[in-house]
Amino acid sequence: MESVVRQNVKTSSIFLYLNHLYEQHQHNTLYIKRLKALKKIMEAKDLHTYFQPIVDLQTMQTMGFEALNRPTPSDLFSSVDQFYEFVGQTDCVFLFECFCRNLSLQRFKERLHGALQSQDFILFLNIHPYVLLDKKYNSGETLQLLKELGIKPQQVVFELTERSAVLDFVEFERVLSHYRSQGYRIAVDDMGSGYNSLKTLVYLKPEFIKLDRSLIQFIDKNCEQQQLVTLLMKYAEQAETKIIAEGIERQEEIEYLRAIGIHYAQGYALGKPAKDIQLGEIRVDDDADRRSHRKRSLY
Repeated sequence: MESVVRQNVKTSSIFLYLNHLYEQHQHNTLYIKRLKALKKIMEAKDLHTYFQPIVDLQTMQTMGFEALNRPTPSDLFSSVDQFYEFVGQTDCVFLFECFCRNLSLQRFKERLHGALQSQDFILFLNIHPYVLLDKKYNSGETLQLLKELGIKPQQVVFELTERSAVLDFVEFERVLSHYRSQGYRIAVDDMGSGYNSLKTLVYLKPEFIKLDRSLIQFIDKNCEQQQLVTLLMKYAEQAETKIIAEGIERQEEIEYLRAIGIHYAQGYALGKPAKDIQLGEIRVDDDADRRSHRKRSLY
């Protein structure tokens, strides 16, 4: 009986081991296929670039755009999040970031038509924080490309996502000072969603703070969100930084944020990401506008 039990245990162990090898093989095969697809995307410039307007809530004018690069959906990458998650797992992060940066700048210049060409819009570029620490990124290639395209460094904002935690704040602060000396500015994205948000603000001193949509959606109805945003506004005023509210999808959110004096806003209610560069739109009725000015005087 014992021999039968031992035999069954041995058979089960072999089966589990073989199953593990099979799953590992499948994982490696998928990784190789995805890596080849990623390199092909870069070689063929097969990314779609969209531009979403960022609007000044007080003047109701478009101040700039965020560049968003998206792959064509495929069997290998079923979603944008899956695609970028895979990029982060490879050793191609630096090359891909440079590729996206150049593509965004070139297409931004190409798609500015008519009267828009004469306006110095600001372009927000999503950058992985640790790419800026790479000495190769600090080679001056971006400045050269900007010069060729006729774009001023002051028009470019490096947008650092809060999901990529910064660990060495002292070194990062030093690197950001170098970029600022060239004219670039810094935005911290997803503020309110990460565990080190406050520390990020203190050390990096960004020129722009982008509030996560979780703080903005239905803010006109949520007292807790209102209190948090008010605290961040007080900090921003003292730090001489500007706030951009993200994820706005309702007119009521626009009216509330205008009323309390939020500087800028971004979201579907103001303008969806589009391949053609389009100005954002704000609809504010006269009564709402009067209420806005009355409320703004309270802050």
